Amino acid sequence: MKTNNRMIRINDEIKKEVSEIIRSELKDPRIGIITSVLKTETTNDLKYCKIFISILGDDEKKKETLEGLKNASGFIRKQVAERINLRNTPELKFILDDSLEYSFKISKIIDDINNSDNNKDNNTND
Repeated sequence: MKTNNRMIRINDEIKKEVSEIIRSELKDPRIGIITSVLKTETTNDLKYCKIFISILGDDEKKKETLEGLKNASGFIRKQVAERINLRNTPELKFILDDSLEYSFKISKIIDDINNSDNNKDNNTND
């Protein structure tokens, strides 16, 4: 589905505001400091918005944070409605995105391979 400029701007604005709300206004202890909004996808009719988040930590911490965000979704939606002038404020759905954690893991594997290759080269030159 083609995304027009208006939807891109709306998605960017929702991402910015939700990120700010999570960082500064939510007082839920389940929601960790290392919670990032990666992207948002809003439907064309502005009824629903998927918010992809990244949470650094173990599986239990991720589960707690996701539960806290789901419980706070009404508050977050109300704050978004006050900050962004839209005819309809979309219903927010939080989705866990592990792409950042996956990229860290792949980067570490590549670094380990490069380090082991450098060690082999140094040992053969001695």
